[in-house]
Amino acid sequence: MALSRADRIRTALETAFAPAQVVVEDDSAKHAGHAGARPGGETHYSVVVVSPAFAGQSRVARSRAVHAVLDVEFQGGLHALALRLLTPEEAARA
Repeated sequence: MALSRADRIRTALETAFAPAQVVVEDDSAKHAGHAGARPGGETHYSVVVVSPAFAGQSRVARSRAVHAVLDVEFQGGLHALALRLLTPEEAARA
């Protein structure tokens, strides 16, 4: 059985960042009719990653790292990500 895009995203992020927490939510239904939306969904996601790998990185650097890891998904129809990328220390303060 093929994995959903959400499962593939989660697996890729877990492999790349050894996170303490990963949350992947498919928001595609909220974007029906918008740019990049497809009838089958799996195009728009909200992602939270809490990982020590983000220590010392700017928000832009963190975002670029996640986008690089998910490049194959973007090539395959992923349109948009809403990202919340934190170190464990930042998550504890939030």
